[in-house]
Amino acid sequence: MARTHANNGDPAAGRHRVVIVGSGFGGLFATKALRREPVAVTLIDATNHHLFQPLLYQVATGILSTGEIAPVTREILRRQRNVSVQLGEVTAIDADARTLTVAGPQATERTVPYDSLIVAGGMTASYFGNASFERFSQGMKTIGDALALRAQIFGAFEAAEVESDPGRRAAWLTFAIVGGGPTGVELAGQIGELAHRALAREYRAFDPEEAKILLFDVGERILPTFAPRLSRKATTALERLGVEVHTDVKVTDIDAESITVADASGSERRIAAKTRIWAAGVRAAPLAALVAAATGAQQDRSGRIAVAADCSIPGRPEVFVVGDMMDLAGLPGLAEVAMQSGRHAARTIVARARGDRAPGPFRYRDLGTMAAVSRTSAVASFRGLHLSGRIGWLAWLVVHLTFLTGFKNRFTTLIHWGITFIGNAREERAIIDLPQED
Repeated sequence: MARTHANNGDPAAGRHRVVIVGSGFGGLFATKALRREPVAVTLIDATNHHLFQPLLYQVATGILSTGEIAPVTREILRRQRNVSVQLGEVTAIDADARTLTVAGPQATERTVPYDSLIVAGGMTASYFGNASFERFSQGMKTIGDALALRAQIFGAFEAAEVESDPGRRAAWLTFAIVGGGPTGVELAGQIGELAHRALAREYRAFDPEEAKILLFDVGERILPTFAPRLSRKATTALERLGVEVHTDVKVTDIDAESITVADASGSERRIAAKTRIWAAGVRAAPLAALVAAATGAQQDRSGRIAVAADCSIPGRPEVFVVGDMMDLAGLPGLAEVAMQSGRHAARTIVARARGDRAPGPFRYRDLGTMAAVSRTSAVASFRGLHLSGRIGWLAWLVVHLTFLTGFKNRFTTLIHWGITFIGNAREERAIIDLPQED
């Protein structure tokens, strides 16, 4: 006998229709907050998975598999009977008619009506308008980016093994990372772990410790959102892994063979580097421009949407923008901001639909920030408490395990972390496409 399912999103059911765009932290937590409410939820995303973006660098460096940080959204929400998960990309918004135009698989197009809309489109990489930076460096925002970078990193070591020219081998073994925020720091640390520990004794033509890992940042110190003491601790931990940390340095050019940087005096130098990684800037995803054009909302320099205190767009109380894409009181682009704002928008919608008093302004509860520097060292800041080294790493471990979606993901991730951090091995090193000589 075929199973019957609850009516998901049928206007005839007479339920308030909530459309959520984006299955990241903001969209997913908004959806889950509505699971017991008498509303019809439609979750739309261009990908079929939720992405735990803070751990992308571990996919890129061979620690975790894609499934551990990118579980399928439909599977996560399979028990939530009031939600319909739909694959597609929003291409137009009619705020007056309260409809979205969605381009789906096989070039299909459909119209999705809503009573309330939550936009959680997130951010994408910003190259500050420089096309060569985008063309000749690898970003780190999607699963595809992480897999491409994994091929570059491990492929570079393979290319060095068969390269007889010392200069070209040095270029293959030079990894240039632009951006000293958490992503850049964590990538630099893990590439350092690869070169100095995980890949030891695996190559015959060269020693992996010959790898040169360069971390560049335009600011005075790495991890600028952390306390200066934690930035210094992170710098010291990176240097122990052979990472060269260069601050007050501006990238002026990137091409197929090299990266060019200028110091504070303006003096430039060109560095031959086959692997060039971009972790320097972000801007709102293109969806933000559609929202702004449709609703008259204001955008900041990064393209984020200015919202009212309750996360709705001024003049459009039925449209909410949450997470990284919202511009509200200078809140940072953190996973916890997205989770909390997504839940707040959901609660506000339910209260309005019931005719109850709305919960009022969104108040963010700061749960701190952290970055893993090496396999047993991290820095963390929480309500004035600054942790570093092994204690910071334990805090990082607990927090990230807590936020991973699903027991299976936590269990397999913990196994892989044990293999990597205790056994010093990397299980996820398969390369699909080897990097080629440019």
